Amino acid sequence: MENKSWLKLVAVAVLSSLFTLILYKTLGFERRSVVLQEGETKESLAKLARKGDMLVPLDFVDIAQKTTTAVVHITAKYGNTNASNNKRNNRQNNINDLFRDFFGDNDMFGQMPRNGQRGEATGSGVIITEDGYIVTNNHVVADASEIEVSLNDKRTYKAEVIGTSPATDLAVIKIKEKGLGSLSFGNSDILKVGEWVVAVGNPFNLQSTVTAGIVSAKGRNLNLLKNDRNGRGDNGTKLAPVESFIQTDAVVNPGNSGGALVNTKGELIGINTAIASPTGSFAGYSFAVPSNLVKKIVKDLIEFGSVQRGYLGASIRDLDGKLAEEKGIKDLTQGAYIEAVQDESAASEGGLKEGDIVIGVDGKKIKSSAELLEEIAKRRPNDKLTLLIKRSSGEKTINVYLKNEEGKKGLLGKKSNTDMQKSLGADFANLSSKEKSSLNISGGAKVENITGGKIGQQTDIREGFIITKLNGQPIKDADDLLNKLKTTRGGVLLSGIYPDDDSNTEYYYGFGM
Repeated sequence: MENKSWLKLVAVAVLSSLFTLILYKTLGFERRSVVLQEGETKESLAKLARKGDMLVPLDFVDIAQKTTTAVVHITAKYGNTNASNNKRNNRQNNINDLFRDFFGDNDMFGQMPRNGQRGEATGSGVIITEDGYIVTNNHVVADASEIEVSLNDKRTYKAEVIGTSPATDLAVIKIKEKGLGSLSFGNSDILKVGEWVVAVGNPFNLQSTVTAGIVSAKGRNLNLLKNDRNGRGDNGTKLAPVESFIQTDAVVNPGNSGGALVNTKGELIGINTAIASPTGSFAGYSFAVPSNLVKKIVKDLIEFGSVQRGYLGASIRDLDGKLAEEKGIKDLTQGAYIEAVQDESAASEGGLKEGDIVIGVDGKKIKSSAELLEEIAKRRPNDKLTLLIKRSSGEKTINVYLKNEEGKKGLLGKKSNTDMQKSLGADFANLSSKEKSSLNISGGAKVENITGGKIGQQTDIREGFIITKLNGQPIKDADDLLNKLKTTRGGVLLSGIYPDDDSNTEYYYGFGM
């Protein structure tokens, strides 16, 4: 009896196996690979990009070759003046701790001057014209007494600051050279989240480093940039910082600051500015100033020496679910909420009212106050903005003509030499040939009649001091000094001699513009 039961079990097992085998053959499972090679899958995906309706191999070689020749290594040197050191330290104290290492604090970014000693910090820059104009971050070159630029082929040059914009953390410097490789600007407005991007810079003094990633987000406001301790921004005025960063996961580190973020066409679509990191090294995300904003700021700095900033004249904040509930706003949780409108401002004259919600600018959708500020910052005084707003009565389109920082219409002209002398609180005279010969110098500007101003209030300069260099650049005469000062933003380092000092000591004086 037991043998028969055992035989039945064997027969059932054999029949089950035969049935499974027949089913496997019939359905074709023997031709299907059910084992996924995770490494191979990731590798193949990483090398594919969409071109039209097809997936094609993604190759960064051409992009790297095109961009590395246009990205430079910048060394900013700082003189032995406590004024210069203190100003830089105060500026660093205004930087969010999370981002400080990227901005050059301590040794992560470069050896900083301490206790009156000379020092230097390093960063990156992007050549934007064949005749030597370079865009970088303001924090890379601010307060420097001397700026050295190294090209990809190891040639080195002294650079002069053309202009700076602390409110956007951008600066333009220039070297004397022709025929340089440069990058053209791409359109950051059409950049989409998920697109491939390449970061090029000089992290940890490692020149010409290329990394790749994707756009993780746009319009990021990090509350990173702050006005200095006097509440001042560009051109000595109270300009609100503009933050609408492109966020990527391309690896950048200290030294990448001021370098290029490019798209797969090799076009410049951002200037790398900050990383979010508790350690000072890359921890997953980096942030870049979008190219359309960079392009406008650069054009202003080259043409005027300062930013031609358009003003709306309204206080704005992000609209979110909490604010919408508080204000009784229905069916809308994104946009820029108008908290207040200044009298006689562009906003007031255009018909913008408290409680309005800006949801579009010139046909572009606006989701946050950062996006609205970016759009305004890309315009000059007198430019027209067509705003799509939502108010209690429904949607409405209004036209607003931006004003300048003085609340007036029109662009601000360059400061005259007379205006600059009044601001400095001193007169300047040229040296005679006899004076230059006796002092064994080729040029300079003599300080006369100190009446206060920046020189009298911020330095210990005495009348008779001969200024021979401004931020490390030689000074020919009084006009040369004033012309250079008109395009200088941030820290100023004057160096020179006193004719009656037999020791031939070179003196340094620093102050802020």
